[in-house]
Amino acid sequence: MNEATLIHDSITIERTINASAQQVFNAWADPIARSKWGPPSDDEAIEFLETDFRVGGKDVHLCGQKGDLHFRVDTIYYDIQEPSCLLFTERVSRGDHLLCVSLITAQFSESGAATKIDLTVQVASFVGENMIVGTRGGWKSALDNLGKYLA
Repeated sequence: MNEATLIHDSITIERTINASAQQVFNAWADPIARSKWGPPSDDEAIEFLETDFRVGGKDVHLCGQKGDLHFRVDTIYYDIQEPSCLLFTERVSRGDHLLCVSLITAQFSESGAATKIDLTVQVASFVGENMIVGTRGGWKSALDNLGKYLA
């Protein structure tokens, strides 16, 4: 690890989605659904290699541009409170190079027919500021896509 490139940030994103908290939770828990709403753009894709959505479970997926899924994401779940809260880590790498590690909390608060999502991503990037920018933009787009997916 190069100390000069280690950057930390805390990202908070709020979204309100016209769906119940259970629908939001289910879309997050289902890897097929996440493959549809998770990619930040139509040019990108997610392919799950392993899925184990439970406390202590691990998901592994590849992501990147369609046809060039060169990023690996290892997710470990630490707390799952259906349908209101998820706490998990993501370790993003490319080949043997660790790019970033994030602690992520997603909270779902239902109000009427809508659900507010409060997402907090505490990220440590080992490759500089661009990884932080990409993490922020990727999560914003994914949550926007989740709203469209559930509409």
